[in-house]
Order: sequence, then C-alpha cells, then structure tokens
Amino acid sequence: MNFQIPIGPQHPALKEPIGLRITVDGEIIREADLRLGYNHRGIEKLAESKTWIQNIYLMERICGICSHSHTTCYVQGVEKLMEIQAPKRGLYIRTLVAELERIHSHLLWLGVAGHEAGFDSFFMYVWRDREIVMDILEIISGNRVHYAINTIGGVRRDLDELQVKNILDSLSVLRKRSEYYLNLGTTEPSFVARLAGVGYLSKEDALALCAVGPTLRASGVPMDVRKDDPYAVYDEVPFEVCTADTGDVLGRTVVRIKELFQSYNIIEYLLKNLPTGPIAVRAPRRPKSNEVVSRYEAPRGENIHYIKSNGTEKPERLKVRAPTLGNYAATIKMLKNGFIADVPLIFAAIDPCICCAERAVAIVDARTGQEKIVSTSSLKQLKQNVSPNKERKREVVWPL
Repeated sequence: MNFQIPIGPQHPALKEPIGLRITVDGEIIREADLRLGYNHRGIEKLAESKTWIQNIYLMERICGICSHSHTTCYVQGVEKLMEIQAPKRGLYIRTLVAELERIHSHLLWLGVAGHEAGFDSFFMYVWRDREIVMDILEIISGNRVHYAINTIGGVRRDLDELQVKNILDSLSVLRKRSEYYLNLGTTEPSFVARLAGVGYLSKEDALALCAVGPTLRASGVPMDVRKDDPYAVYDEVPFEVCTADTGDVLGRTVVRIKELFQSYNIIEYLLKNLPTGPIAVRAPRRPKSNEVVSRYEAPRGENIHYIKSNGTEKPERLKVRAPTLGNYAATIKMLKNGFIADVPLIFAAIDPCICCAERAVAIVDARTGQEKIVSTSSLKQLKQNVSPNKERKREVVWPL
C-alpha cells in the first residue's frame, strides 16, 4: 500500500522552507513532488524601483553563499547594455573572487555532505578550512559574506603585493588539506558506502531534465559556462571541466573536490599573471533601450540574468534564473526509487539555495489545469474579485 508523506515546509532536514511530497511503498519512494513559494521575497519587482548601481547591492543579497555570482552576472549584463568594457586588471580580480567563492561554496557543501552522511569529523575539518577562504576574501574586500567587490565597469578594490603573497600562502595550505579530503572522501569505506548509488541520475536524464552544475557534470556531461560561453577572463585561463560517470551523490562529491584543485590552479594563474592598469572604467547613468541575457557558472551551476532597459536610470525588467531552480526537475527524478532515509542526502546533493529559486508567481486553475503568469496589480485585483469559496479552488504555485 502506498502512503504520501509530507516533508516540509518546516522540517529539521531543511534549512529553508520547501514542501516535499513523497509517495512511498514501505521504505521505497515511488513518486515525489516539490512545492515552492514559501519564501518569495519580491527581489525582481524591487529591482525595478532601484537604479542600476543600487541593484548591485540588491543582487548581492539574493544569496549569502554565492553573492558574487549574482552581482557578476548582473554587472556584466549591464556593462553590455551600456556598451562598456571593464579593464583587464579589474576582470582578473573579479575572476579571482569568483573562484575563491567557488572554493568557499564547495567546502561548505562538503561539510554538509559529511554531516548528512553521519561523518561529522569530516564536517568539522572542512569547515575549519572554509574559514581560511573567508579570511582571504576579507583581505581582498573587507567582507566575509557579501564582498561588494563588483561595480559597473570593473571592481571597487585593488590588490597589492603583500595581499597577493598572503593569498598564495593560504592557497598552499588549502591545496595540501584538499588532497587529504580527496583521499578520505573517496576511499573511507563507510562514507563511500553511504554515498555510492544514492540519487542516481543518468546522463540521458540529466540532459533531458536540464540539470546544471556539478549535478550535471557528475552524470558525465562536461558542460560549464566558463568553457562553453566564456566571460571575464576565462578564455585566457587554462583549466579543465571536472566530470564523473557514476551519476550519484558520490559522483557529485568527487566533482566538487576536483573543482577545488582547478580553482586553486586558476587563482595561482590569475595572481602570477595579474596585469597592471586601472581596475574600473567610468559608466554612464543610463544605458540605451535594449535587453540582454547574462550567463555565469555559479558554484551550484548555470546562473542566468535577463535584463531589460528602457533608457532610464532604472531597469524595466530583471529576471533571475538561479541554478537551484534548474536542478529541481532532476531532483524529483533522483528521489524516485530511493529510500526515505536518503531524502536529506539526495536533496542536499544539489546544494540547494531555496530562497534563490523563489522568483515569479503563476496562477493555476484547479478545475481546468490552465496556468498564467500574473502581475502584482493583477494578483491584487484577482484577490478582490474572487469570493472565498472560489478562492479555495485555486492554488498558487511558484514558479514553473
């Protein structure tokens, strides 16, 4: 007999609110469903009332872990609208912070993976080293969480020789410890046994369901925006796209550990080849009327910003597609035929940032199944016009 079990929106295994509905036969998951919309913050609508420069700080607060991802994705789109090019030294520093953020994010995830698998000593070791990365980011930007390094036309802070030396010294410590984690995380019998075969996603399913980031690459698909559509200075930096062929949580762990070493190599190259010159150029107050799509390879996967300008000091439209949203369909596939006990591990394996994915609203008529995207004003009008009885026959879902 099948039973439906709700997990969330408030649950000890969930750090942010999301609703999981799983249909189980004994301990086996037969069906799964995700319900979003518990933490919508209206950032996209708020962006329409802010100036181009003010929105940098708003985009940075979409996510606390990959804040640089969103600001870089945003400013490089705005720079294209304004038809300006950030100087090479500014782009090198922007890329440097991007890779430091990738290291920070992957170390954080590895610790969480260890905790979810019951390997808490691994969690404590990795999070100890995460502090080293946060100290480096503080040296560069003055901040440990929201770095505020980006501006339209370049970056806000430069590097001196002493900072470069400190970063390289810290990097050598991280590299040595990461070699230990690679050996430990892929050979420790109980840890490997807990991850292997869990949350399987085939290469065909990963492509069909449009998975992104380490989730996609762990299924053997070498797709990375840094290689496929280079931005900043990734077309000048030598690095490899890391993949695995197991398609499970262990593969996603291996991909992230491999990417740590690639990020160390990229940072060393950037610091040893840092060009001289200015770090930013002057940007106009208003771009021309136009629209642009900006892509960025965040630690979790492909991040997309759609930006539309009407020639004023504020954007007409700003749409964010965070990588977590791109992985939700694949997550449902990974949950099926797994065990109830694997749910926290499978869900954590995509490194979800649920607040990042809360973007737009749609109305679905439960009687007809039809859906439509509505504006804020239309939603308010609908609320006024619909009687309480009719309102209960409708369901709000976020986003599709």
